[in-house]
Amino acid sequence: MSADTSRAAVVARARSIFDSGAYLARLAELVAVPTESQMPRRAADLRRYCGEVLGPMVAGLGFTVQVLDNPDAARGPVLLATRIEDAALPTVLVYGHGDVVRGMPERWKSGLDPWRLKVDGDRIYGRGVVDNKGQHLLAIDAMRALIEAQGRLGFNAKILVETGEEVGSPGIRAFLQRHRALCAADVFIGLDGPRQTLFMPEVKLGGRGGVAFDLVVDLRESSHHSGHWGGVLADPGFVLAHALASIVTPKGRILVPGWTPAQVPNSVRQACADIVFEDVPGMPEADPEWGEPGMSKAERIFAWTSVIVLASLTGQPDAPVNAVAGTARARLQVRHTVDVPGSSIVPALRAHLDAQGFGAVRIEPVVERDMFEASRTDPDDPWVRLVVASLTETAGRAPNVIPNSSGSNPSQLFKEELGTPVIWVPNSYAGCHQHGPDEHGLGSLFREGLGFMAGIWWDIAHGRAQGHVGTRPE
Repeated sequence: MSADTSRAAVVARARSIFDSGAYLARLAELVAVPTESQMPRRAADLRRYCGEVLGPMVAGLGFTVQVLDNPDAARGPVLLATRIEDAALPTVLVYGHGDVVRGMPERWKSGLDPWRLKVDGDRIYGRGVVDNKGQHLLAIDAMRALIEAQGRLGFNAKILVETGEEVGSPGIRAFLQRHRALCAADVFIGLDGPRQTLFMPEVKLGGRGGVAFDLVVDLRESSHHSGHWGGVLADPGFVLAHALASIVTPKGRILVPGWTPAQVPNSVRQACADIVFEDVPGMPEADPEWGEPGMSKAERIFAWTSVIVLASLTGQPDAPVNAVAGTARARLQVRHTVDVPGSSIVPALRAHLDAQGFGAVRIEPVVERDMFEASRTDPDDPWVRLVVASLTETAGRAPNVIPNSSGSNPSQLFKEELGTPVIWVPNSYAGCHQHGPDEHGLGSLFREGLGFMAGIWWDIAHGRAQGHVGTRPE
């Protein structure tokens, strides 16, 4: 235990964990486990990550560690680590996910391996470095700094690390229902995703929901000679193109009734107005005329609905032939806020297509992965105010407060099942190549993030959470 247990000393101690190389050494162990949740052959690696690699790191901090089965037997386990110091103290649930997207080693730059940590200047390469192994390790090592400094946390902590987030967190709702008492907490704090800027901290309060589906035009079993049948057989490619064109205007404004919020809450509009963006080299600039007219970039990203075409196919693109195709297919993805129920997206589109004369266009749900629901914690929640105040003190400036992430995450599962406010503190940046080859984090952001999290843990431990404790589900 350190003689100096001041806030500044604990923040400095957390940053020294990065400076000493200890954080990177532990991260290298985590990255070395190929936890690709999309691949059934990695099931043993998912369990090894929880039970043999991350588990002992957490147990060494005085946590009781359990590796619990996922109620979905086809999916990986969940690590749940618990440290209860006093039942009267607030309880924090720290969330992370140990699974990653496919490594794709053949697409990484020469000298890089997705399963081997490599430091190149400020860049730290490896699959899962930012999504999400390096980020949940920040929360854990910041707790390490607090425990080493004062001999205790000063609050109760539970660390939940799942292994299926990259495929939609299958089984996690049932897991929370089954283990509600074990997971009960006063606040959920997760670390994931990129920040809007490199120069200021950030808080995200949920995520947009995601709904994916295929539009299918299936007119006949086979293709027919274009000379003999062109002009007399309906072309599914054009039918699909017109159906797609009925969904948005030529400048991207959504035309499907029910897909966009009836109104955006004032607190969300205000939060969007205060968001600071940073132009990152190599990243595209927003097209100012695309999307909902009259909305700022922040409102279009965080307060509105978006729809994109992920893929489209008609005929044989790899070897075109002179024939009228029989079918055409396109996969679409809709991202929406809590102001639009996810369950209404497909029925609203069905009604719209029928009204536009596209009854022959079939809608097929995507079943390869679970989709996340939209979620948003009130920016005025007391726990949000505590985290914002803590980051402000540590950074010397107020953080960006994002009403909900532009992407999707399992926030709503925890809000509904545990009744907790959900807060995310991201420590990555837009150029990190998340989900692609050459994924990397920035050492400067990781070092900063250790300090940010140590400050948050210190503030909770030293009474700044008094009056913030909510009612825990029984």
